[in-house]
Amino acid sequence: MSMRMRMLRYACLLTAANLLLGLAAVPKCSAAWIEAWGINDFGQTDAPPGNDFIDVAAGGAWSAALKEDGSIVAWGANNNRIGQTQVPLGYGFVDIETGGNFGLALKEDGSLAGWGDEIGLEGMPTGNGVARIAAGGMHGLALMADGSLRGWGNNGLGQSDVPEGDGFIAIAAATFHSVAIRADGSLVAWGDNRNNQLEVPDGNDFVAIAAGAQHTIALRADGSLAGWGQNVFGQCDVPEGDDFVDIVAGKGHNLALKSDGSLIGWGYNSFGQSDVPAGNNFVAIAANFDHSLALAVPEPSTLLLLLIGLTFLLPFIRRRMKRR
Repeated sequence: MSMRMRMLRYACLLTAANLLLGLAAVPKCSAAWIEAWGINDFGQTDAPPGNDFIDVAAGGAWSAALKEDGSIVAWGANNNRIGQTQVPLGYGFVDIETGGNFGLALKEDGSLAGWGDEIGLEGMPTGNGVARIAAGGMHGLALMADGSLRGWGNNGLGQSDVPEGDGFIAIAAATFHSVAIRADGSLVAWGDNRNNQLEVPDGNDFVAIAAGAQHTIALRADGSLAGWGQNVFGQCDVPEGDDFVDIVAGKGHNLALKSDGSLIGWGYNSFGQSDVPAGNNFVAIAANFDHSLALAVPEPSTLLLLLIGLTFLLPFIRRRMKRR
């Protein structure tokens, strides 16, 4: 289940519980607010208020979020020449990714919109057929609906020279390297290899990847993590356990979301970017350079969850009573 669907289901349960208790109902099932921490020299952690967000993305010194109405908001550094927070207007966006100073957005029809640094947008594919997107330092990647890859932008170290074929299911873009997961669960990487970030681990059980400045982390099907590449700050020393469901990588730090909705961070922490907030109500995460973002939803109490369970059981109980 995707993080967005997990978030929607969680908030829908809260709505049901509120209705059962006669409390003010949550207007819609997707109610999430933004938590932000780390360096804030350009206001990149001054997240906008509201509880109608469904996705977050962290750029170099700026941030962006996707709202439930399909619109995009951004905040933080905004060089007037580059315009990294001058997001496209309108609705109908379903995914966002942010690079160093540029952003990408996927529309409902499978087409792309881009803004910010022109280097990261040069050669961006036109037309439809895009399924997923990734944004690196100054290059972008697209996973097409047919399983093939597209790459564009800066290619000084081959980070945009995507492998041929049509059997890919996930992508990640870093400053100067890129990574993808094949349909068989194996990994492939290309671009800069000065810190062995292309030396991917063996195995066919990878389900998610995240690429930092010069390191990469991956999530296995059993919920455990793997890390490789530059390890100056311990960013490749992944935590033990098999209860992880999502991962993201910043310049030298990482975040992971656990199955119980809690967060863990590790690696570079000079600005507090790895000091995750407490709680078990997180449903999405983002990281870049030296700041971090997360989406949080209301955390229902044990009583509310019990009432939800009783609601689902009542029809069965009534049927059994009628048979007696």
